[in-house]
Amino acid sequence: EIAQLESQEKFRREFIGNLSHELKTPLFNIQGYILTLLEGGLNDEKINKKYLERAEKNIDRMIKLVEDLDQISKLETNRVQLNIEKVNLNQLIKNALESLEYEIQQENVKIKTQFFKEPIFVKADKEKIQQVIINLISNAITYSKPEDKVVEVRVHDMENEVLVEVADNGIGIDEKHLPRLFERFYRVDESRSRHMGGSGLGLAIVKHIIEAHNQTINVRSTPGVGSTFAFTLEKA
Repeated sequence: EIAQLESQEKFRREFIGNLSHELKTPLFNIQGYILTLLEGGLNDEKINKKYLERAEKNIDRMIKLVEDLDQISKLETNRVQLNIEKVNLNQLIKNALESLEYEIQQENVKIKTQFFKEPIFVKADKEKIQQVIINLISNAITYSKPEDKVVEVRVHDMENEVLVEVADNGIGIDEKHLPRLFERFYRVDESRSRHMGGSGLGLAIVKHIIEAHNQTINVRSTPGVGSTFAFTLEKA
């Protein structure tokens, strides 16, 4: 019991430390931009406008963090009610890509898809699985090669299940990082993920959603070549 309490206390300290770290950076950025503007700003209206836009971007980042924290808290304490229905997986992937259209264009990403011409149906919570696909594609964009970003989304028929893969052509992940990859706030490359505005909770949310569907998710990766995240869903 003492060991369990010590473990919980360690977990609590790490969580508070991580959360403090995640909030500090955008707050300091916002403070810097606002102080500059309060002191009269710069003699360039365009730069002043850019400061306001950057402050807004940092606020959006904090809002996303709070929303993700709320969601993962509900997932971890089984307070999320799944709405399982018959879902067209092909359409779900298309919807996810449409919602990421701006990010895809901004980052100049080449998207490759491989799925069946005929609709393939799965038993899933439509909104939650779309979020899984969005999170995995967004993660793949973050870690793709800066000069030649390629992300692949593939669907494989496996009798009673469907296997979905999201692959990038990026830096890859060293084997030592793999066991911790789905932990809250764990980042392989701090600077890169923060530059893209990630909350550090995306993969943890993905894992909890897939496990709530009684399915599995895994990752395979080769440093310098890229990473592939794969999860299964039950066929409808």
